[in-house]
Amino acid sequence: MRKILFLLPLLSFVFATCAISQQTEDFRKKAPPAGPAPKIELGEAVRFQLDNGLEVILVENHKLPRVSFQVFVDVPPFMEGNQAGYSSIAGQLLSTGTTSRTKAEIDEAVDFIGASLNTSANGVSGSCLTKHKDKLLELMADVLFNPTFPEEEFEKIKKQTLAALAQAKDDPNTIASNVATVLRNGKDHPYGELETEETVENIQLDKCKEYYRTYFKPNISYLVVTGDISEEEVRKIAQQYFGDWQPGEVPQEEFPTPEPPAITQVDFVDKAGAVQSVINITHPIQLPPGHPDAIKASLTNTILGGYFNSRLNANLREDKGYTYGARSRMDQDKYVGSFTAYASVRNEVTDSAMTQFLLEMDKLQREPVGEEELSMVKSVMTGSFARSLENPGTIARYYLNIARFNLPDDYYATYLQRLSEVTAEEVLATARKYIMPHRAHLLVVGNKDEVADKLKNFAPDGEVHFYDHYGNKIEEAPIPVPSGMTAETVLSRYVQAIGGDKLNDVQSLVIIMNAEMQGIVLETTIYHKEPNKLVTRNSMMGNIMHERVFDGESGVNVQMGQVSKIEGDELKDTKVDAVLFAERKFPELGVKTELKGIEMVNGQPAYKIVLTYPSGKKKTYYYNTESFLKVREVETTGGATTTSDIEEYMEVEGIQFPKKLSITGAAPVPIILETTKVEINVPLPDEMFIYEE
Repeated sequence: MRKILFLLPLLSFVFATCAISQQTEDFRKKAPPAGPAPKIELGEAVRFQLDNGLEVILVENHKLPRVSFQVFVDVPPFMEGNQAGYSSIAGQLLSTGTTSRTKAEIDEAVDFIGASLNTSANGVSGSCLTKHKDKLLELMADVLFNPTFPEEEFEKIKKQTLAALAQAKDDPNTIASNVATVLRNGKDHPYGELETEETVENIQLDKCKEYYRTYFKPNISYLVVTGDISEEEVRKIAQQYFGDWQPGEVPQEEFPTPEPPAITQVDFVDKAGAVQSVINITHPIQLPPGHPDAIKASLTNTILGGYFNSRLNANLREDKGYTYGARSRMDQDKYVGSFTAYASVRNEVTDSAMTQFLLEMDKLQREPVGEEELSMVKSVMTGSFARSLENPGTIARYYLNIARFNLPDDYYATYLQRLSEVTAEEVLATARKYIMPHRAHLLVVGNKDEVADKLKNFAPDGEVHFYDHYGNKIEEAPIPVPSGMTAETVLSRYVQAIGGDKLNDVQSLVIIMNAEMQGIVLETTIYHKEPNKLVTRNSMMGNIMHERVFDGESGVNVQMGQVSKIEGDELKDTKVDAVLFAERKFPELGVKTELKGIEMVNGQPAYKIVLTYPSGKKKTYYYNTESFLKVREVETTGGATTTSDIEEYMEVEGIQFPKKLSITGAAPVPIILETTKVEINVPLPDEMFIYEE
């Protein structure tokens, strides 16, 4: 089946350099010495507590007549179980209706005063002109204390959440992030719990209401006020709008502390057909905010992979050319933090890139950083911190952190001073303590056939551990291929399954398929005529967006009126794709086939066959082991991998045709194509396969 491909142009930016004198070059060879750490003036923050336990934080800023409010509910970690995701939906529902206002009325009231209002699982926030503060606070209090959780809005948000998950589930970076979360924290910890399509489907509205009733209490919450407002006004409005909020007991659950693996573990998630691997080296760390090592750890990570000129990026991008960017991060957290180093690299250099990651991590633990590099990175961090202070919201967040984590009042005011005092020896000790290349998960999401075996050398146990897209270990042993089963046998059985000899009677074929995206209907029409003539036409709202016209020997692509000739490798591939039921004729078409084993596809075993076209292009087809019907196609074009799952077949004149296809990777959102018409042996004139402008 031909697929709808949405090709997005890549934008690139070229920076020009100019020649400078040798004297200037000599001057720039050495970084200037670091000056004294600048003194930070965060401004005074006022903190007080209401009788119900709500802690209020005020950061005044009278430069603009605007004010922002945030009610932050500091919810402790808890397990959501088979309804994971209900807390997020509960937070979104807060602003969809109250006992006195509908969602439309809330939105209209916010727009009328030119304000913003947002809700989440951790509370409500908003900003407006100072003169409208009471109107905004009234709205905020209403959604905070009087939500009705409308059933229709609940269903709408669930549908949107499911659409977003469907869009992300085929993205290798999302897969890597999800699986790393599970591996690092374990499924018995809230941080290792994933929101999936299955758990979202399970969510009940009562569970969202229960979350709100359980955790939205003033005694674990903060009211953060920033902007053009006085302490006297804040004391008044805090009591007026939030003073009657009733406190209550909030459950505090205990969970095992995640530990790094005893030895390095190589983990793999198969992404069939992928031309790139996502590398994610990760392990948990114990580094709560305000820890004596926190600033040292931040500096250490910045040296390794925290900015553009970091060691990882200089090595893997600038020197080796393995990736567009290699980074690392060291996240502080009250309960359990994490270290992660990551990049996307080409298949053929995955093992080499992994080697360089580990070398850089090991080097940081063996050799003290040079003073020039240390000074430069401190300067980068100083500039970044200073720029962050230009945003009053950042300052408010700093004071919220001081309150939440019991930091010293001058923690951020003295941040740069303490940063400037970190020594090379302390960086060395910090790297040894928090970066664990020999106790990490070396996770790769990529093409198993091309990459997995190369990673065994990094595993002390000599094993690569395989996981699915949600971090579930694939425990079952490889399913043995029946004796005598070959790629040719599978393809022959497939041909029989879809029609056998009836296929030989088909001289022409018309297939019409529709898909709906955001209310817009896309139509794909395919015209085939023996021996190998093909027209594919993609239309939207009656307008042809893309057309391919091929007469068996030559053809063109027409994209939005722009005509390009089919030639080179594309011409070789088109000569194969234009053949009706091409599996019948792969050998004579020069397509090489290899049976790579049996893998599970949507819970069912399927034969995996890798095709190599005359151009060298590869595709992967999967055939159900019982019915021998094709259930999946995987194709990589221009670095993008498209997966087409055939979910249902339909019979027309004794021949099986795909009725419903789910396509991911071809567009920002999944495409569901449904066949609306199949016509066999209808008259198709040869002229229609010749493009005329």
